[in-house]
Amino acid sequence: MTATVTSPMTAPTAASMTGRYGSLVEQWRAACPAEWQAYTRHAFVQGLGDGTLPRAAFLQYLVQDYVFLVHFCRAWSLAIVKAETLEETRACTGILDALVNHEMALHVQTCAAEGIGEATLYGAIEEIETLAYTRYVMDTGLQGDFLDLMAALAPCCFGHGEIGLWLAQEAGDTPYRAWIDTYADPDYQQAMAQVGAMIDGAARRRLGEAPMASARWPQLQHRFTTATRLEAGFWDMGLRGGSCRA
Repeated sequence: MTATVTSPMTAPTAASMTGRYGSLVEQWRAACPAEWQAYTRHAFVQGLGDGTLPRAAFLQYLVQDYVFLVHFCRAWSLAIVKAETLEETRACTGILDALVNHEMALHVQTCAAEGIGEATLYGAIEEIETLAYTRYVMDTGLQGDFLDLMAALAPCCFGHGEIGLWLAQEAGDTPYRAWIDTYADPDYQQAMAQVGAMIDGAARRRLGEAPMASARWPQLQHRFTTATRLEAGFWDMGLRGGSCRA
């Protein structure tokens, strides 16, 4: 699957995002610039910002993202199991609560206004991209340790934070302002900063003060890069639009 990238709006620069979510996430992001650009500057994202994204494509994405979040919650639950400190447990529990009680609620509310009920969302058929992404994250968590799982989860969490901040600054009159505001919200940004700090601490405890010098670093980078590619593919799926199958 090939990600579609456009660039009519001013893209977030590396300098504008440096250090916002901690040093480890910044290192992962900087090591896969092409994949990260394909994800965060995707045509789907551009359409959210300028309002040109077809409503059918947005609803297709929302339905599949709800299914994705069900599995994402499973992955963060697994992270709680694999946590080794109270800080890690608290951070992962906080993310799980936000997903279940806040982010999924936005999907339910938006789709309900379009006549798509929560039962339909929960029972929706998974598109191939959804299946590939969610099972990759779960397989990573089952096969690896806490850091492996964080590397696979990070692109979604921090990429949406970056996209939200960018679109909040650049977006014009768009019907997708509620989606943008969700990820640009100071509470979301603060939560991501806390999770980023937690990941930095987790890496120091497991890999020492120089994580990039660890023999494990290439594998962790590979997991982050792969998940980033799968994020871009998820936008591709959304652009296919069409009816919301159940």
